[in-house]
Amino acid sequence: MKVAITGATGFVGSRLVERLSQAGHSVVVFTRNLGHANRVFPSSSFPTVTTIAYTPTQAGEWQQAIAGCDGVVNLAGEPIAESRWTPERKRMIVESRQLTTRLLVEAIAQADPKPSVLVSGSAIGYYGTSETASFDETSGAGDDFLAQVCQAWEAEAMRVKASGTRLVILRTGIVLGLEGGAIAKMITPFRLFAGGPLGTGKQWVSWIHRDDLVELIIQALSQPSYEGVLNATAPNPVRMAEFCHVMGQALNRPSWLPVPEIALEALLGDAAKMVLEGQQVLPQRTQAAGFHYQFADIQSALRDVLG
Repeated sequence: MKVAITGATGFVGSRLVERLSQAGHSVVVFTRNLGHANRVFPSSSFPTVTTIAYTPTQAGEWQQAIAGCDGVVNLAGEPIAESRWTPERKRMIVESRQLTTRLLVEAIAQADPKPSVLVSGSAIGYYGTSETASFDETSGAGDDFLAQVCQAWEAEAMRVKASGTRLVILRTGIVLGLEGGAIAKMITPFRLFAGGPLGTGKQWVSWIHRDDLVELIIQALSQPSYEGVLNATAPNPVRMAEFCHVMGQALNRPSWLPVPEIALEALLGDAAKMVLEGQQVLPQRTQAAGFHYQFADIQSALRDVLG
């Protein structure tokens, strides 16, 4: 296969490029920082990878590189929980997803030959939050900011179907890996014997091991039966308190010191909602499609990540 990828130097994208390259596939990496991408994917180690500079929210010559690709993976987007949600930050979060996806879809429509599949990112924030409800791929959208972001993001991706291109939308949960995501932020307090639940500990954590997510993306690229919305979460979500308890066990550290809600709200403002409120998300369509999880329970996932 020849696959074009946005967000390729990120936490998930870099592992995806590595896997595709190791399997002998050609990869086109769209990057805002050509020097950085070339350092991440040196030609000596990644001979099948081509890097192309682009501005994600602006049309340009980069769109021509879509022609001849068998598939496109869209992982681009400004980080959501890195800082407070100021009006400017909210604008960047929305535009980095909505406009990039729109330009990719336009490029696919104009490409000759066209890619056969677009695998486009989304998030379980689509469903809103709840301590009591559970959600699957058929559940309706929430009404908070993250739900609105996901709806706008997915609406742009849906337009690709007019070009006859198969579409897979992955609503991704918390991705577990040592090099980024939630674990990278939580591990230091645990190692300093100051780890514990965030907030009440009652909120749901719907998670997926990074290797399972990468494998799901690869199967979505290669298997025509994968189509539509799939929840990219493991089949066994857990409460935050259990997540932190298992994390403490894996690190041989206590998990008794909770982080109070007021501290997170002071640090992140509205963005604290991401970690203080959660949702129980089940991957029913993903499992029905035949996807097999290497890490289906939180114990095996965290042992692998932290062992």
